[in-house]
Amino acid sequence: MPSRKTVFAIDEYYHICNRGNRKQNIFLDDYDRARFLFLILYGQSPKALINVGRHAAAFVKNKKFNISQKVIDKILSTRVVELHSFALMDNHFHLIVQETKENGIVTYMQKVLTALSKYHNTKYAQTGHLLQGPFRSVHITSNEQLRYASAYVHRNPTEIKGWKNREHEYPWSSYSDYKNENRWGKLLSTVILEQFENGNDYHEWVKESGAKDLPEDYLENLN
Repeated sequence: MPSRKTVFAIDEYYHICNRGNRKQNIFLDDYDRARFLFLILYGQSPKALINVGRHAAAFVKNKKFNISQKVIDKILSTRVVELHSFALMDNHFHLIVQETKENGIVTYMQKVLTALSKYHNTKYAQTGHLLQGPFRSVHITSNEQLRYASAYVHRNPTEIKGWKNREHEYPWSSYSDYKNENRWGKLLSTVILEQFENGNDYHEWVKESGAKDLPEDYLENLN
């Protein structure tokens, strides 16, 4: 297995992504997406996740996971990463996370991706690797890079039919949580918004940012 170039450090930000093996879809319906959304939000702590399927079904039906504040507070007090941005596509996903405890990102991603793979292979009666390999990551080393990565992640759904110029309404990304009300409270950090007057100001900046592609040197570091 090739060694990972990225060295994860506490308080640092990272852009993380992964894609289906041979570019196969990893999310085939809203229930699949809801399960993964639950994992990335509530899996920020080593605390065991229970009743994932029930919570995912509730979200598909009511757009809520119905997790008690007591459980959320426990997650917040023990989490090993902070989630800052996300976008779920059909065959890949993007996250921006901040490590808050040593080995936090590795622990978090192992938990999330193992659960994803086991669920997918069971539901769709598949064997072998769901994902194309270990998750890819790049260390975000400046505020400018953090802002650009956020805009890039939030503009990703423009590739999906029917969502061009409506990325801010796409329910499977954090864009709407930046522009409008944050659905997830402290489970999703929107600290980037502190650099803007409000969500609409951020939205206008994203539209003007040109963040449709990643620079070549950025891609070289995504490993």
